[in-house]
Amino acid sequence: MNRQARIVIVGAGIAGIATAYHLVENQGMTDVTVIDERSPLTLTSDKGTGCFRNWWPGPDSTMVNLMNRSIELLEDLARKSDNVFGMNQRGYAFLTGRPAEAARMVAEAEEISGLGAGRLRHVESLADYRFSEPEGGGPFMDGADYIDNPGLIRQIFPDATSEAKAALHVRRCGCLTAKPMGLWMLERILARGARLMTATVAGFEVAQNQIRAIRLAAGERVGADVCIIAAGPHLRKIGNMLGLHLPLVNEKHGKITLSDSKKIIQGQLPLLIWNDPVYLAWNEQEKAALTDLEYQFLSQEFPAGVHARTRKSGEGQEILIIWTYDHHQQLDYSPPVFDKFYGEVLIRGLAHLIPAMKAYFGKGPEVWVDGGYYCKTPENRPLIGPTSIDGCYVIGALSGYGVMASQAAGELISLHLAGKELPKYAEMFYLSRYESKEYQNLISKLGQKAGQL
Repeated sequence: MNRQARIVIVGAGIAGIATAYHLVENQGMTDVTVIDERSPLTLTSDKGTGCFRNWWPGPDSTMVNLMNRSIELLEDLARKSDNVFGMNQRGYAFLTGRPAEAARMVAEAEEISGLGAGRLRHVESLADYRFSEPEGGGPFMDGADYIDNPGLIRQIFPDATSEAKAALHVRRCGCLTAKPMGLWMLERILARGARLMTATVAGFEVAQNQIRAIRLAAGERVGADVCIIAAGPHLRKIGNMLGLHLPLVNEKHGKITLSDSKKIIQGQLPLLIWNDPVYLAWNEQEKAALTDLEYQFLSQEFPAGVHARTRKSGEGQEILIIWTYDHHQQLDYSPPVFDKFYGEVLIRGLAHLIPAMKAYFGKGPEVWVDGGYYCKTPENRPLIGPTSIDGCYVIGALSGYGVMASQAAGELISLHLAGKELPKYAEMFYLSRYESKEYQNLISKLGQKAGQL
């Protein structure tokens, strides 16, 4: 059977749906078909913590500008949908107990502030500080508040460890729930005439360097003038079908969800991040077991970066914990598998930041573990825009920031197709950027961990 669509989007994750939304709602292009072999938003988009931030290091303002625009669009979606996806602006709070790390945090904050993320404020008393609203956007806040008074840190973040000597509360940041946001957009575009197909892409037809059709595993053929690849961690595989060699790897990331049944945390936290490496606490019996070769890594130093936030759940709340201590990378997608210690490691790691987490020691095997992959370029910046094949576009390599960047990225693809003026940052996301010596010089200052928590 043959079908026809003006625009076909391969991938029904948050990037593909956001692109379809901007094409249909904002550009009036309703002849759009989204194809995915899975239910929408179920591969990677619903596996993250749903956080967003405009706080990105240089060496230029590209990522700050992209995220500032994306957050504007997220706020617009929240207004239009009556905030069906629970967007808030509680911020990100980076804490450290080390003077050297505190000095590094301030230096980096001054750099990021200068790139357009907002003013850096030195907070010396509660009178200088404004608390975030626990829900909703609240009053607009940007920039960051730096606090180096341990007593004041405890007043502002009472759940945090007394070991914290400095904190940086970044304000144009917060959390949302990705799946309700994506489903709200999907419902809107389907009502306007867009289509959703459940099918597996098997190949493409290209003639005279122009995309002609998408071939499906069941034997169907969908003719198209435009194909947009939004395949998440399958991006490299789909690109190979077209002869596009995309410089990508998939890096495994996971999270755990723990019901705060003991009510150790009162109220709603911002995203809290501990910027110091740690050793996990074990009792004497547990230490004796760690001599086994399989367990020895549990007694070694773990890297900085354990972070967590809270989320309402029924009458109580959940604690979401994230910490990538094993940066496993692979070229193509396979279902992620996490070691049996993952839950316990995250609980004990977070106890350095939130001491009350000790109440959950031993509960690791009971927590919910899920995750996916960060699809990444060598410098951890996305691919958004045209490819060398006429009518073929790519939106992906959104790494661990897919939810927060999805709106500006989807808008950018829609502006390309509508022939409208593009923002200045647009060319920084083209696949062709790797042919530029100037860009190669720029990314020599970056790496696959650039901007990653």
